[in-house]
Amino acid sequence: MIRRSLLSAFPLALALIAAPALAKDPVPAPAPALSALVDMDPTHDPDNVLLLDLSNGGRVTIRLMPKWAPNHVERIKTLAKRGFYNGIIFHRVIDGFMAQTGDPTGTGQGGSDLPDLKAEFNTLPHVRGTVSMARTDQPDTANSQFFIVFYPRFALDRKYTDFGRVIGGMQYVDAITRGEPPANPTKILQASIASENKPQMLPPPPPPVTLAPPSLAPAPAAPAAPTKATAKAPVKAPVKAKPKS
Repeated sequence: MIRRSLLSAFPLALALIAAPALAKDPVPAPAPALSALVDMDPTHDPDNVLLLDLSNGGRVTIRLMPKWAPNHVERIKTLAKRGFYNGIIFHRVIDGFMAQTGDPTGTGQGGSDLPDLKAEFNTLPHVRGTVSMARTDQPDTANSQFFIVFYPRFALDRKYTDFGRVIGGMQYVDAITRGEPPANPTKILQASIASENKPQMLPPPPPPVTLAPPSLAPAPAAPAAPTKATAKAPVKAPVKAKPKS
């Protein structure tokens, strides 16, 4: 009886031993939706909403995310409140990639008078509308320049500090003039923080069209009424004098 019970229990024991080996790997939890990471309501926390008024007539609304990059967000807010970004062009704009700005020299080599920042690379993906800090090939060299991504560029993840998302006015980002640098670059007319309640700065109206003044030349005289031509007397041909004999 004891032997039979052991033998009968043997297959069950094997099944229990093999069960962990046959179990499937646990399915990883899905990544949280972007809407769960980014507050899309510009009225929430206006101290962390950046507004860019562009020379193409649009206002771009950017949600800053200090939870992910506190020092970079603080730098952007400091420079915006100083008026540092006002009048700066988008000096490097690559179609299908990104639009870069934040250099007062317009060459890509400039920055602010503040020290460079230590990198705050994070797990936020570089999707359409991502706002990320530009730098040199050294990680701790971000200063004032930043870029906005037109299309997803996941190769940039954890290599550039992602600190914000466009939550309004992306169509105006799409309309930024392309070029390196563009022939007629788009400018930031005004950068401000939403809590400052600054009205949108619009580009100046185009100059009025000046019409050419009317011609001052005198009007041509009216043609004279036709008259009957007077017959002229025939002109006599000169007569050659005869020689005297």
